Amino acid sequence: MAVKLLLRRSDRTNPVIWALAIVCTGLVVAVILTGIAVFVIYLVYQPKAPSLRVASSHLYRLEYDQTGLFAVELALTLVAENPNARAHATFSDFAASMRLDKGGVELAELRADELGVEKNGSATLDYVVRTEGVPLDEAGRGAVDGMLKEGVVGFELVGRPRLGGELGSLPRSGF
Repeated sequence: MAVKLLLRRSDRTNPVIWALAIVCTGLVVAVILTGIAVFVIYLVYQPKAPSLRVASSHLYRLEYDQTGLFAVELALTLVAENPNARAHATFSDFAASMRLDKGGVELAELRADELGVEKNGSATLDYVVRTEGVPLDEAGRGAVDGMLKEGVVGFELVGRPRLGGELGSLPRSGF
């Protein structure tokens, strides 16, 4: 006698569960394929971060008196570089503070409008900084005295622009 196996309705998987499993599997496959596509695009374009550097500076005038007033006039040339062969870069919201290297006394604030740099290109920003009679506190006077005795007066430029760009036909993104 042959054994006949009868399945009851409760032993079968609900069709809603099967539908959810298929949808979830499709989502997982889509995420994996998207990750592979992003990785391949990265390998093809090989993006590098744009940079901003001080190309030259020239000190025209430096005055410091015994009352602690400090005045300076100098020219700065900043160069924005984009090493990417396939991506346009944009420098925006640029604000940098120019300070004495020792003592941290702020002398000027440098600002720039949005600056676009073409693929594999560069652009310059020229500044002339003039300060008149910036009062120095005790720490600032001591720092300037020390720098003058060493024969080197250092300045530092502190700031960070917002960087963005387009990668081929992909939309604008931030760096």
